[in-house]
Formats: sequence, structure tokens, C-alpha cells
Amino acid sequence: MPSVFESTVKKLVKEIGDKELRPVTGVTNADTIRRFSLIRRKKARPLFWTVSDVPVDITLKDILEPSVVVPDAAVETRHLCGYNELWKQDAGVSVNAGAKASISEDTSSCQGSSIDYKIVRTPYKTWTDLQKWKVMDPEPSFLKECRRRENNVYVVTDVVELCDSCVMEDHSSVNVSGALSVLVKPFVTVGGGGGAHQVSERKHTVPKGSVMAYKRKQLVFKGNSWEILHVADAEEDTFPVEKALCKPHSNRSKASERIQEPPLLDFNCLHEEVSLEVSTVDQFSKDFKDAVFSNILAMLGDRKALQDLMDTLEQEPLGHLDGPGGTILNELQKDSSYAYNGSQHLILYLLEAIMALNDIQHGLLAQSMEKKILSQQRDLVRSILEPNFECSESTPFTLKPELLAPLQGEVLAITYGLLEECGLEMELQSPRSTWDLEAKQPLSALYGALCVLQRLAEA
Repeated sequence: MPSVFESTVKKLVKEIGDKELRPVTGVTNADTIRRFSLIRRKKARPLFWTVSDVPVDITLKDILEPSVVVPDAAVETRHLCGYNELWKQDAGVSVNAGAKASISEDTSSCQGSSIDYKIVRTPYKTWTDLQKWKVMDPEPSFLKECRRRENNVYVVTDVVELCDSCVMEDHSSVNVSGALSVLVKPFVTVGGGGGAHQVSERKHTVPKGSVMAYKRKQLVFKGNSWEILHVADAEEDTFPVEKALCKPHSNRSKASERIQEPPLLDFNCLHEEVSLEVSTVDQFSKDFKDAVFSNILAMLGDRKALQDLMDTLEQEPLGHLDGPGGTILNELQKDSSYAYNGSQHLILYLLEAIMALNDIQHGLLAQSMEKKILSQQRDLVRSILEPNFECSESTPFTLKPELLAPLQGEVLAITYGLLEECGLEMELQSPRSTWDLEAKQPLSALYGALCVLQRLAEA
């Protein structure tokens, strides 16, 4: 079931129109993220998607010299945003639900909310004043851990904060004739034997002071001094590696310092990268593949558990976890050569792909694994990515009927939900959509996850 919170936050960020704003993922993070909060983010191994931000319960003040008074000067602007979104499907449209039955329905859904919020910005002078203070000596353990894991560190500079509590609502109503229970939209389940009417209502109250979106800037640490990269698209190593002393006339040294242009990447490059990872699955035992598949499935409703497994896999030696993550670690450690046979790398690659997706997609992906439709979804996602990968403009496209044929009723709604959450506009009764450049990264991550999970499932 899609999150009313996440869908509302996305609409708010789109309404504000600032491309640097990042929607908060999950209600928990709405309570954690504040101005001056720190965020860590690992460097993704894949070339085609980035991993998600990980907010931590540590602020900039916590890593600077004692007695630093963090200036709370801020520029605030208050706004009121209200929206109502109506989705309606008329009767007479038949939904093929499989070989034995079909249904027709009148369906409608309304999502709405009134949001009283303020944008809180941190002035540039605040950062110049703060940079007079040095990093704690000895270095805080949080920074040591990020340095060891080669994580980059960011600070939250601006936030979109609720001025008053907000009730987010989703109302759905369905009139059905037919004899089958089916998911018409990802949030509407209908069923009946001859006819039915169903009304569903969801409300989520978000308290005053919750953060809906944020901006963050990267930090760079050199010794006990630090700086903030104010340019939005600037990206360096938070912990630059000190270069060894070289002879001044060394051409090799100068060449290594040149800025390398990113390679031109097309769909074939993505496919080759994913295929290389998938090819390693065959060398693992059936028990190992079963354990990874079933325990990843068990963790898909728990982003923290997935993140903990990622962090633990990067420890040397491997740490300890309870629950499904611990089961995967135990399977890895049964083979003393796990670090060399690619199994650890494969799991990290899969986790990075999954963590590039949002919580709604995690739930839909879990349903896809249970219903054994990964291969059909993989082929469908490839059919979207391959012809559009290098397209930078909005371009209409039509899904191939032969790829949609195995995906009917509930599984079609699940699949369309995955695509919608990547940024494509999908209508259940239509194979048509429009390519959006912003959908390329999440679609690439979805493709990678589907490919690896399907090969694991073949065990």
C-alpha cells in the first residue's frame, strides 16, 4: 500500500519547484532531520544509480570544538499549500483478470491535504562564522567510522517544516461487477461475486515541526579544519586521500590529478554491468541463494534492517546481526573464501539497487517476489530503458502488448506501481506513458534488483 506521507511530500516538493530539495523518506526521518543535522552517504559501486541518504542522530555541533554555539539565525518564509487529486475510471472498461474471469468497475480516488509550512534557510554568513571552529581532537568516532567506510558526509542547510499539524487523506471508492478479487490501483482492493461497493479511507496526521524536505551540502575534512561545498552539484571526497610526495617533474603525478570526464554510458553499459553481477550467482550453492532471496524478502519492509546489513557487510571482519540479516551473514561465513568468491560483493550490489528505491517500491517488490513475476517485470523494465536511455526529453512510448499479457489484474497493478514510483505516469487501462529523464536512475536500480533477484529465485 503506498504511503500517503511519501506521496504527499513528493507533491509538495514538486509544488515548491526547487530542484535541490530532497523529499524526506518515511515519517521517522521527518522527526530526525533538522538544520545542521549530519547525513552520511556511501559511494555507490554501480555507475547508474545513487544510494539513498542516511540521516544520523548527530549534528554539526557534535563534531566541532566544545562550547561552539551554533548560530540559529535563519531566513523563514511561510506558505500554505492545498491540493486535491481525483482519479476516476468509468464503468464499461473491462479488466482482463486472467483466463477464468474479468471485472468491470467504476472507481474513484481522491487524495488531498492542506499544508501550512515554512522554508527555513541558513544564511551564507552562518557557515563562514562556523568554519572558524575546528573539528574535535581526537576525531569524533562518527567521522572515523565514515572515513573507514569511505562514506561522504553532508550537513542539512535548509528545511521545509510544518507550521501546524497536517492531516493527509486518501479516499477511494469502487463499484464492481464480477467474480474476482483484484487490485485495481495499488491502494484499492476490490472484489465480489456479482457486484460490490467498497469505500476505503486513510488518514495520516503529521505533527507540527516535522520536516517534509531538506537541502544538504557536502562537507570536506582536511586535518582538523573543514569546509562546505556550496555549489549544488559539487561532489568530492569528504575525506580526501593525502597524496604521496612526488618529484615535481613527474608527468604521471600530473596526469593522475586531471579531472576525468565521466564515460558516455548507454543501456548496453548498464546491461553489461548487471549481467556481470548476475553471472556470479551460478557459482553459489542452492542453500546460499535460497537464504539470500528469502531473507532479503523478509527485510523489504524494514529499511533500517537493510541499511544495517549493508553497513555490516563493509566491516572487516564481518560484524554480528540478529534476524534475517544475521542469517545472510551466517551463510557468508560458512565459506572462508566469501570475501574472494564474489558473494559479499553480489549482496552489496543487490542491496545498493534496492536501497535506491523508495519504501513504497520495497513493498511492491516484496509482492513481486512472492508472486514470482520478477522475470516478466525485468523484461518490461528493459523494454522501457533500452530505447529511451539516452533520451533527455519527455518522449511518449507504448509498452509492448506481449510483455503486458502475462501481467494482468493484481500483478499488473503491482508492476505499474513500481513504474509509477520511478517517475513514469502509468494508467492501469493504458499501455501508454511518457519517458521522464528523472526516471532513469530509479528504473536502472529497479532493473538491477529484478535481474539479480530473478537469478537467485531460479534456485
